[in-house]
Amino acid sequence: MVIDVIHGPNLNMLGRREPDIYGTTTLADIDRELMKLGTSLGADVETFQSNSEGEIVGRIQEAYGRVSGVIINPAAYTHTSVAIRDALSMLSCPIVEIHLSNIHKREPFRHHSYVSGVADGIIAGFGARGYRMALEAVMEIIRE
Repeated sequence: MVIDVIHGPNLNMLGRREPDIYGTTTLADIDRELMKLGTSLGADVETFQSNSEGEIVGRIQEAYGRVSGVIINPAAYTHTSVAIRDALSMLSCPIVEIHLSNIHKREPFRHHSYVSGVADGIIAGFGARGYRMALEAVMEIIRE
């Protein structure tokens, strides 16, 4: 069982970028923890980060028929990318949208998500631990 974790733009800067909003945990820390948790839950976790919308769409297309679930933090593309939404809508596996911050407590332009309409669930505002919650949720959906 493979779970694909897709990180969007600027998430490679976690730990350094606006720590008051995003915390001090790095993306490498998050990925390491997810891989360890995945193993304990019986899944191989693969991670991918890109600042490019096209590369993210390509990764989603590669997931088609290959993965059992997708966790995605589209970051800024959450609010702008119909292309990412359309790519996700092709998948038949569970999809969980994740955000480190609570996007609904932030600027009004962040309140709308193109991804939410195709996600099975959304986790926002729990910082890095939200990724663990997302992985556990995907695994529960798969096992139902």
